[in-house]
Amino acid sequence: MSKPISSTGLRWLWLALIVLVLDLGSKQWVMAHFYLGESVPLVPFFNLTYAHNPGAAFSFLADKGGWQRWFFAAIALVISVVLIVLMYRSSAKQRLVNAAYALIIGGALGNLFDRMVHGVVIDFIDFYVNNWHWPVFNLADTAICIGAVIIVLEGFFAPPDKDKTAVRNKG
Repeated sequence: MSKPISSTGLRWLWLALIVLVLDLGSKQWVMAHFYLGESVPLVPFFNLTYAHNPGAAFSFLADKGGWQRWFFAAIALVISVVLIVLMYRSSAKQRLVNAAYALIIGGALGNLFDRMVHGVVIDFIDFYVNNWHWPVFNLADTAICIGAVIIVLEGFFAPPDKDKTAVRNKG
């Protein structure tokens, strides 16, 4: 028997769609207004810098000849499917964890789109202190990181499940 989508975590997929639209829109804007490698300072610690990343976070595996494009695409698809299943199995009332899953899905799909259409991930957010620059990233990466942090923090601060606590106390 299937349950109504409105009672599951899938009702939070609107957040994934918002992340995806904002991510793809911001990347399209950067590609239309910057040339590759161009950097525009906005404040003393932040630039918009148009960059291509053929690898993963921090350009991991960026220089490996192209196979990593398909590897990271497969990972994004698998993670998205797993999180959608988890959202379906969870209650819509589990707002924090479902929002975290949606952030990760939206970010994963944004970077997946880049890999499939452009062959690389489009990055443009450049934070720095003096001459030290954090690796350039994008809104999809930001959503993925925020979602991951929420999941980790939720694991530390969520009240224990009443059923599991009762079983432990009886044993």
